[in-house]
Amino acid sequence: MSEVQSPRFEVRGPRLEVRGSQFKVAAALSDFGFRISDFFRTSDFGFRTSSALARAFCCACLASLLLLSGCKVGPNFTAPKPELPAGWAGATNAPSARTVVSTGQPAGLANWWTNFNDPKLTGLVTEALRTNLDVQLAEAVLRQARASRGVVAGGLWPGVTASGSYARNHGGSGTAQPGSHNLFQAGLDAAWELDAFGGVRRNVESAGAGIRAAQDDLRDAQVSVAAEVALNYVQLRGFQQQIVVAQSNLKAQRHTAEITRQKFAAGFVSDLDVANADALVASTEAAIPVLETSAQQSIYALSVLLARLPASLLQDLSETQPLPVNPPEVPVGLPSDLLRRRPDVRAAEGRLHAATAQVGVAVADFFPKFSLTGSLGYQSSLVRDLFAGANRFTSLGPAVSWPIFQGGSIAANVRVQKALRDQAGITYQKTVLTALQDVENALIALGKEWEHRKFLADSVVANRKAVDLSTKLYGEGLTEFLTVLDAERSLYVAENALIQSTSSTATDLIALYKALGGGWEN
Repeated sequence: MSEVQSPRFEVRGPRLEVRGSQFKVAAALSDFGFRISDFFRTSDFGFRTSSALARAFCCACLASLLLLSGCKVGPNFTAPKPELPAGWAGATNAPSARTVVSTGQPAGLANWWTNFNDPKLTGLVTEALRTNLDVQLAEAVLRQARASRGVVAGGLWPGVTASGSYARNHGGSGTAQPGSHNLFQAGLDAAWELDAFGGVRRNVESAGAGIRAAQDDLRDAQVSVAAEVALNYVQLRGFQQQIVVAQSNLKAQRHTAEITRQKFAAGFVSDLDVANADALVASTEAAIPVLETSAQQSIYALSVLLARLPASLLQDLSETQPLPVNPPEVPVGLPSDLLRRRPDVRAAEGRLHAATAQVGVAVADFFPKFSLTGSLGYQSSLVRDLFAGANRFTSLGPAVSWPIFQGGSIAANVRVQKALRDQAGITYQKTVLTALQDVENALIALGKEWEHRKFLADSVVANRKAVDLSTKLYGEGLTEFLTVLDAERSLYVAENALIQSTSSTATDLIALYKALGGGWEN
């Protein structure tokens, strides 16, 4: 490298700036983004400064700073270990005793809706998990969280900025440069704030925990959507079966009313019996439009869950179909599985982790900040000479800033972040307790509704027998019409209650799957 005559040195604070000498500042230093090749060669004082010595000096400074960068202030996150019961109060270890059993292995819950063996239900849930707007919103939030981490992680790396300018200057006769002249400038500026006390790394840690929380929020949305689709589908089929029961009873009641009118015409019964028979028919007829309204509203709800127009599924779902068949037994696993399975619990833990890391970010503001800055530029009055060696100027130097007095704002911010961490911890505890309660509620509801359904089935059998006997005796004139009327009314009530209980059993089972965190997989 050739030497330049009479270079000029300027000392500006902690920075040594060299003008007119051959001084290279590349875009990277060692593994961190800069590399120093040749420093200044001569000076007005007649001595030569070797590039090796300058490089060694800078590397020593960098090594000492890297030693500092190994520490991270603030508390380290430790996953909480809440108190959990050994087993579920509403489950049993005997598979033959009840429909819900405890198992030592985690329950297979990823695609629980397939256990109902209903292809239509499976298709609706599969489409909803792909198209539902809440799921899409959660996916967008996850993308935002991932991008936010990239923004924060950028603080770990040097920043390089290119600049260029042109100016037309005019100086009077008394100035150092009289007359008009051009000034062209171009250069690169680099700055790197070393994360000596881990503030940036704590921020990256917090952002990473935020990503995990957003990912679990997406899973929670999938769990909720799958459960909502299944609930609305079961309710739809339940309303349709209630309509079938009402129409079947209505047909029998009309037949009885016709027999009563014939007996009245023959003078065997009074007009009171006819009025009672017609009243029962009208009462049953009045229930059907209400059920049809509820059924159609369930279809509208399913359409919206699939991100479709409300009436788009009317043609596909209006045909009456039976209720989905419940599986004979449901393995629920152990309470300890719930912490790994429930997305809302996992998300709450992620937010606690993020809040804990933010305490470290706040604590790092107590400590000094070290940075390296460098620039490489060219300045000339002629464009063709802009990048000539004689027109080059460079600078490189460290800087430090340390907040001495901030009116207590830094300490106050630490207290703020600790309070936010405590809030996240309380929220986590509450989420765990709510999750345990959800499972226990679903278990007891499912178990008791199963018993309720068995008794209702026996009631339906007995009421059908009563209707047959009372109708036969009434036709033979051996009993009053009131007996027939009561038997038919009781049969309709029992059959309707049985359909509702069957539907409730399915919805309680869906609630259990949701409470266990079913509906997602890694």
